[in-house]
Amino acid sequence: MKNLLIIVLVFCAQLTFAQNGLQISEENSPAHKYRISIPAIILPQLATKSWDDRKNTQHIELHVKRILDDKNIIGLKFATWRLFQPMGITWWDGLTDKLKSETEFYPGHVRETGLGITYQRMLWKGLFATVEVLPQFKTYLDEDNNKVGNGFKLYNSYHLGYHFAFGKGKRFFVEPQVHCQHWMFDTDTPEAFKGLDDKWRNYFLFEPNLYFGINF
Repeated sequence: MKNLLIIVLVFCAQLTFAQNGLQISEENSPAHKYRISIPAIILPQLATKSWDDRKNTQHIELHVKRILDDKNIIGLKFATWRLFQPMGITWWDGLTDKLKSETEFYPGHVRETGLGITYQRMLWKGLFATVEVLPQFKTYLDEDNNKVGNGFKLYNSYHLGYHFAFGKGKRFFVEPQVHCQHWMFDTDTPEAFKGLDDKWRNYFLFEPNLYFGINF
């Protein structure tokens, strides 16, 4: 565990200071240096159901990015969410049916929280690809909201999307995208939760999403 954290921290430092090795000419200098964004998934959970609803993921996510040039963007990602069933149940496993039947629900919830790094590469006009690495610390809660264990997960996601900027100076933007994610080093899972996790995959494919934010 200690070695893994050291590797992640070193990688983070290298990514943060990668701009030192880039020669940014005036013609490639971006109009804005920073941007912040959040996923649109946050909004429906605040408006359509109680925060304490069994199926509310309590998803909070924030991205703060540094625009190095017109092709390269690095950033930090903070995210926290609450899972009520295994994340590895995919669309073709009957995900929507299992949400209705509640047959794969945990005996409680898993709270996952982490601070990670991102790299976004502009490919053509607004088309981009992004890689995100998010170390997460997990807290397992029973149905009475009592803690029954802690764990660690390394969560990675890969995104393909399009950046639409608008407004004066193109300060505002939206980024529709699809992403795939997988996770590893999923440790110290209580048996009651592990039995469900082991039935399913350690990846999820083709999740649509929409981010919106501001450049400054």
